[in-house]
Amino acid sequence: MENSRIEQIKAFLKDTPQDAFLNYALAIEYIGLDESDKAKSIFIQLLDWHPDYTATYYHHGKLLLKEGKKEDAISIFNIGIKKAELQKELHTAAELRSALNEILYDDE
Repeated sequence: MENSRIEQIKAFLKDTPQDAFLNYALAIEYIGLDESDKAKSIFIQLLDWHPDYTATYYHHGKLLLKEGKKEDAISIFNIGIKKAELQKELHTAAELRSALNEILYDDE
């Protein structure tokens, strides 16, 4: 049985199924329940529907990293950094850069 927040988000999504924030929130709820496959499929869909919704890149990259897909995570973080910088979202760009640096300089 899914939790009440997930049920509530899904109810809102019936009216606006491609809403970026609602889909993002749903993916985050699934991560919290350790349902990575569901979260990942939502992130992939979000990147298709809303490639400029930069919050997606951080959590999708972290999820890929958790799955051991280091190169895919690096790619996602790099794309997210470029998108965030173009949109002047400096805080988001800094978070993405920090996540990327953790990967790149982790072995040192």
